[in-house]
Amino acid sequence: MCRFFVVLILGCVVFGLMGPAVAGIPPGRYAIGDSVMLGAKDELNGRGIKVNAVVSRQFRDAVPIVEHLKATGRLRKKVIIHLGNNGILIEAAQCDRISAVAGPNRTVYLVNLKIPRSYRRTQNVRLAACAQRHANTLLIDWFHYSRSHPTWFAADGYHLTSAGQTNYAAFVATKTA
Repeated sequence: MCRFFVVLILGCVVFGLMGPAVAGIPPGRYAIGDSVMLGAKDELNGRGIKVNAVVSRQFRDAVPIVEHLKATGRLRKKVIIHLGNNGILIEAAQCDRISAVAGPNRTVYLVNLKIPRSYRRTQNVRLAACAQRHANTLLIDWFHYSRSHPTWFAADGYHLTSAGQTNYAAFVATKTA
């Protein structure tokens, strides 16, 4: 009987130390993106990833989304961000804020860009640098994975064909499993 109470008390202490920050994190994956991700929304949903993607979204737009989801207790354990295709350069402070808001008990996945624009390299360097600065942030290298598969892309070189949507979703799902 005494052992039971010791185990019960230790269990309460351990769970008490975890607190609501860990215990209250919704499981699963939440993805924030632009038209590239929007094209693969059904494929991503089919792999269990909730998608919030709109045409022409900028990286800076992800900050208030992540803040709101966290404040309302709906920010999932894994946060996937694929933004930066639309020309406005990603600022370090924006990426740093997302990683900070997510906190140490979540993982942020940054999907780099495969876009035939002069700013692609700069954006990808900034995404990689953010991932290197934060222990809870990882880079998903879509650029290197996809660049030798032209049939995955529409004529513009970055929006996805049907085959591209399937391969994009499979790659992102595998990297964030």
